[in-house]
Amino acid sequence: MYELTRQQFIPRPIDEVFSFFADAGNLEQITPPWLHFKILTPQPIDIRTGTLIDYRIRLFGIPIYWRTRIEEFTTNVRFVDTQIRGPYKRWWHVHEFREVEGGTEMIDRVEYAMPAGPLGSAMHAVLTKHQLKQIFDYRYQVIEKAFPPLELAVHR
Repeated sequence: MYELTRQQFIPRPIDEVFSFFADAGNLEQITPPWLHFKILTPQPIDIRTGTLIDYRIRLFGIPIYWRTRIEEFTTNVRFVDTQIRGPYKRWWHVHEFREVEGGTEMIDRVEYAMPAGPLGSAMHAVLTKHQLKQIFDYRYQVIEKAFPPLELAVHR
């Protein structure tokens, strides 16, 4: 089992930030283009506990189909998605939101396991952990641009 945790301060009100992340349509915007990410579930998607969402990504030109279920959804607090079908043996992703002075703190925590035993562990060491870091680095940068401090957003 592996874990990846990321924390980001977003200088906007919690309801604005949470609404952005609870809209599955925004996933394409915050996913690196090299993954060729596409939501297959017809939109708009009503995100709530029990919602199923189908996606497709491409790695090295190979399509990978992924289905997640929203296991928990508490407005302006957190939501949890788990993989039902996809590239991992296990994928559990918690998105948490906390109101802090001047904005919102967002915490992503992913617990995941690789398939294929020792081969999967080797693949994680060589490729997967670096790819996940790149994906979340990209997300961080996109979010920084999408949510500038309010005083900067007004002057744009």
